[in-house]
Amino acid sequence: MKALQWMGVNQLAVGDVPDPQLANPGDMIVRVTRTVTCGSDLHLIGGYVPFMRSGDVIGHEFVGEVVEVGSAVRKHHPGDRVVVCSFISCGACWYCRNELYSLCENGNRNPAITEALWGSAPGGCFGYSHAMGGYEGSHAEYIRVPYADVGAFTIPDDVPEERALFASDSVATGWMGADLGGVKPGDHVAVWGAGAVGQMAARSAMLLGAERVTVIDPLEYRLDMTRRHIGCETLREGYDDVGAALLEATAGRGPDVCIEAVGSEATGGPIENAFDRTKQMLRMQTDRPTALRHAIYHCRKGGSVFVLGVFVGIVDGFPLGSLMNKGLTMRGAQMHGQRYIPMLLERMSRGEILTEHLATHELPLTEGPHAYDLFKNKKDGCVRAVLVP
Repeated sequence: MKALQWMGVNQLAVGDVPDPQLANPGDMIVRVTRTVTCGSDLHLIGGYVPFMRSGDVIGHEFVGEVVEVGSAVRKHHPGDRVVVCSFISCGACWYCRNELYSLCENGNRNPAITEALWGSAPGGCFGYSHAMGGYEGSHAEYIRVPYADVGAFTIPDDVPEERALFASDSVATGWMGADLGGVKPGDHVAVWGAGAVGQMAARSAMLLGAERVTVIDPLEYRLDMTRRHIGCETLREGYDDVGAALLEATAGRGPDVCIEAVGSEATGGPIENAFDRTKQMLRMQTDRPTALRHAIYHCRKGGSVFVLGVFVGIVDGFPLGSLMNKGLTMRGAQMHGQRYIPMLLERMSRGEILTEHLATHELPLTEGPHAYDLFKNKKDGCVRAVLVP
């Protein structure tokens, strides 16, 4: 079958790889009908996640049609339309029973790597390096789905797959940030990042009752999309005085909840950006935490900061004094999708969450490298590029 492969730093190619096979009774094989680029993939492509091997198939956000099921699969049958959670979780361990699915004890086939890096291993993730289990990704014609009854969900008949596609990761990630960030009615929420995850975090905060939501991003075309399709306020980083505007909107306090939805390749002002980029290039730090710093500085005293963006290892210039002295609560997580996707599909069915606008470009799988060029370099107004095998 054809698949989009990582061949080296900033090198992608479409090649032939073996068709997936059932390996366990709980597996199923899915014919991928749509799969989409994600900002966290850029960390892999750029070499910031040092556990890739040449030929690895990338991609983790997808929908498809079931073509074969293992003997233990009960919820799915050939012909079903399904959306699959990007994180692979067993559903039975202590973490899964407590709905902390991305922390599953059995989903990661290579736990020693992240145990050494982070002190413990999270669950596995499709197409996201050997540190996260070494699973083949979704930018392919077919994919094996482990623990199918736990991580795959039937798409309601009235939900188009173009919408359901983003429930696989982006919408679930955004909802988790608002939910675990503690958004409640009447709150003012600030979101750094106007990509798909940031927009969905903003929409989720609104649905959870936030009185005002502000999205911050340096790119005007993404902010324009946010205003038109999400309907919240926006500020342009580098052009607007973000700190002053947030204080003015909150009677001088700052937002109640700040959500970081950018990740390890954030940009900031010229001096801050040069500092972070230089240290990252010299491997003196693995990530650029610019947006996270801003979220901590601008959050109100006693407020909450949630980290949605993907980070790999060590950052410099972390404002620990601000975090502690302001009495902030800070949380972060990879996406507990199994916890949210059924509810999100229901909201999609009711029209409360719409995502079709995020798919600014649709290309065949054979144009995967071009799709990532558009996406990475923000060409032609690209927010997300959907690949159709």
